[in-house]
Amino acid sequence: MDRLDAMEMFVRVVETGSFTKVAQEFATTQPTVTKQVAAMEAHLKVRLLNRNTRGVSLTEPGALYYEKCKAIVTEVSEAENVVRVRQTQVHGQLRVGSSVAFGRRVVVPLALEFMAQNPQVQLDLSFEDRYTDLVAHGIDVAIRLGKLADSALGARTLGMNPWVLVASPTYLRRHGTPRRPSDLKDHATLIYSSVQGNDLWRLRNASGEAVSVPVTGRLRSNNLSALLAAARAHMGIAALPSYVAVESLVAGRVVGVLKTCRLPEQEIHAVYPSPRLVPQKVQAFVAFLQGRFGKDWVASLPREGAARK
Repeated sequence: MDRLDAMEMFVRVVETGSFTKVAQEFATTQPTVTKQVAAMEAHLKVRLLNRNTRGVSLTEPGALYYEKCKAIVTEVSEAENVVRVRQTQVHGQLRVGSSVAFGRRVVVPLALEFMAQNPQVQLDLSFEDRYTDLVAHGIDVAIRLGKLADSALGARTLGMNPWVLVASPTYLRRHGTPRRPSDLKDHATLIYSSVQGNDLWRLRNASGEAVSVPVTGRLRSNNLSALLAAARAHMGIAALPSYVAVESLVAGRVVGVLKTCRLPEQEIHAVYPSPRLVPQKVQAFVAFLQGRFGKDWVASLPREGAARK
């Protein structure tokens, strides 16, 4: 038992006048409490309590020691209560990280909604397409797409990020509409170099069979907005996350291609520095996000206007 516990025990003996009652409070035995007080007296080389059949009373040194111990125990209790209260209230600064495209199109509107629901929270949004060390950059929670590599981090799966094939109606009128995955090899494709860097697109056909198709094209980029702009400019067929393409699809600037086929989906994760001792503000934000990535989450995104894409 540490010294603080012993002080708290001593304080309670003085206040209750009973070793037995204190033993019950601390879920221990009366001899254990008696030994703790005796050990304190031996350490201080002074008698703290007078013991008799009617209970206990403080000696003069004991009274001085009691006042100091009482103040220490009270301060520690108040400090612990402050921390507990802060942990149960959603407030303070929350630093959130994400990739640029997902951050701008998905995280920003969700973050604004979270702030409206939690007026004591201040958000610091940081968008980077390169890998970010959460601890080094002070990130409380990051939204990451794809398989997670670092198992030392805390993480919660939020949902799946669907992808679609799109092209402009004008491109399809000029070059024809693919009817099966193998037709893609005869088309100009717009390649996202961060994912489809090997010029091989992997799909599942209408029967659910995995199909790999070699593709070629004049444009590749690690920027999704660039590929969407190229698709709307009639330059080819692009594979894009649904959240990037949705406004242009609704506006008719692009249309879905091979809609009976499915592209691989990416997992969406909320990641935080440690799986233990997760702050309440992080828990609250993650819980909020877990309710926002159901099957048709892309359709519920707020619209910015296709022209701003």
